[in-house]
Amino acid sequence: MLLSLRAEVEDALRDALEALDLPTDDLGIETPPEDVPAVLASSAAYRLASDAGAPPPEIAADIAAEIEVEAYEYIDAVRPQGPYVNVLPSDRYLEAAIEAGQDESFGTLPDRETSLVVEHTSANPTGPVHVGRARNPIIGDALARVLEYAGYDVERHYYVNDAGRQIAVFTWAYETFDESDLPEPERDSPEYEMVRYYRKGNTFLEEADESAVEEAEAEIQDILQGLEDGDERAYERVSEVVDTVLSGMTGTLERLPAEFDEFVKETRFMRDGATDDVVERLQDLDAAVYEDDAWQLDFPDIGKNLVFLRADDTSLYTTRDLAHHEWKFDNFDRAVTVLGEDHKLQAEQLETTLRLLDHDTDQLDQVFYSWVNLPEGGMSTREGTGVDLDDLLDEAIDRAREEVEDRLDDRLRDDDLDEDDIERIAHQVGIGAVRYDIVAKQPTKGITFEWDRALDFEAQSAPYVQYVHARCCGIISEAREAGVLERLDSDERGETTRKTEVAGHKVANDIDIDALETDAARDLVREIARFPAVIEEAAEELRPHVVATYTRALAESFNTFYRECPVLTAEEPETRAARLAVVAAARNAIANALDALGVAAPESM
Repeated sequence: MLLSLRAEVEDALRDALEALDLPTDDLGIETPPEDVPAVLASSAAYRLASDAGAPPPEIAADIAAEIEVEAYEYIDAVRPQGPYVNVLPSDRYLEAAIEAGQDESFGTLPDRETSLVVEHTSANPTGPVHVGRARNPIIGDALARVLEYAGYDVERHYYVNDAGRQIAVFTWAYETFDESDLPEPERDSPEYEMVRYYRKGNTFLEEADESAVEEAEAEIQDILQGLEDGDERAYERVSEVVDTVLSGMTGTLERLPAEFDEFVKETRFMRDGATDDVVERLQDLDAAVYEDDAWQLDFPDIGKNLVFLRADDTSLYTTRDLAHHEWKFDNFDRAVTVLGEDHKLQAEQLETTLRLLDHDTDQLDQVFYSWVNLPEGGMSTREGTGVDLDDLLDEAIDRAREEVEDRLDDRLRDDDLDEDDIERIAHQVGIGAVRYDIVAKQPTKGITFEWDRALDFEAQSAPYVQYVHARCCGIISEAREAGVLERLDSDERGETTRKTEVAGHKVANDIDIDALETDAARDLVREIARFPAVIEEAAEELRPHVVATYTRALAESFNTFYRECPVLTAEEPETRAARLAVVAAARNAIANALDALGVAAPESM
């Protein structure tokens, strides 16, 4: 509804400015501070002061006076306040928000008919997923979900590095060492079993005598050259290792959950000739130079050249990634890539090179994130000393289980929730806490994950928001059991009119907005109404944490409403009906906002 109100405000401001013979190129629409009763405001008077030859407060007053609110459905009043033009919503705006909120797809925007690929995670398949890199799949999956809610046709891709030196070392080690030479795996899962070979191989290359290392390096180089030459046997050898490790890694990622539509291997662009084609075109560029026994692109503005072909005619990761991105541009309208902050230089080189190859890089967005740290200290994939994501998720579930059991009173434990219910809630709350705590921060800011904060039911955490959803479900369930839903199915004369639905049950005739007489109820409706606009903003700016911020504000607003506005015990049927409809709208807004973040919305806690 906020999007509809904004459209009306844009029309009203544009018409007013035209009537005042003022420029309309920047309407200055923004969200006012919390202490201002308006929903939207315009700061255009600041910009127009020089054009109008008058102070901003005078211009704001002229703009407000020029707008006839009777011409608009969702605008109740337009009031100047200093240099701002504040817009107050009408009762019809609140009614429309409640009605829209009854739809279980509330917050889903119209189809944009735009295809979009989100590439995320893309961790080297060399072992278990570690906590330090957990931000990539969490942000990437949440971003893909937000973009789907915003109306994009989204595919999720994992770009598999199966042609680099690390994988060649891994393949050589897997074929060289016996399992009897290895320690017991940390878990009964393919990636934990396989990573032992990788670690053993790296240790060997660091500690073995010179002749043994030279022999090993020759075999490793043979694998790399075989991939470059399109040798089918080399590809099969590498694929056995890569596919086995990926099968385990994806199992971990599915716990978050983070799933993929396609795993795109970089060897694909070596085998189909796309990389060779890129190399030929790069060599023809004016920026191409042959220095230090390698072909490079001279990037003085970036400060570091891009090496795209070695002296032995083997390509590099970025060379193959250029072919990968050209494939994306051919198959999708837009491409979004989620990358760690250590890839900024490579990303800048890639984007600059794509422009040199005459590609429109407006198709490409790159989202960077900082690392996730634990109070315990640093992490290292190769050394095997880091904290695995599986361990973090297991502990999250265990801690959530303890918290849930502590909070259950005896009646709930005996009558309503069995052990399966407790286990389900522990998974939803525990994994949701990890995911929410990570996605709720701006990606560029570093995170130190702390249990007390993530699992705090009273603070601004996932359990805090999840509990509000469970409370909404509880109220609706009680209404159904008490027969309130059926009693409100028609008006007192038995005449059926337009209804509002809750979970398939009719709960009210036309909602009497006057029955929502309290500020707490109306504030909650205004917060609910913001949800589609929040999705729009998060998608446009590629910032899923905006949705997390919204869920906290919505949960706080609902808790205020819950304290001040009894629902099922309201004396007047009209008040009870209106408040129940607001609860249903709040439930759908919270459920879908959490879903956009990839966090479960429990129906009981």
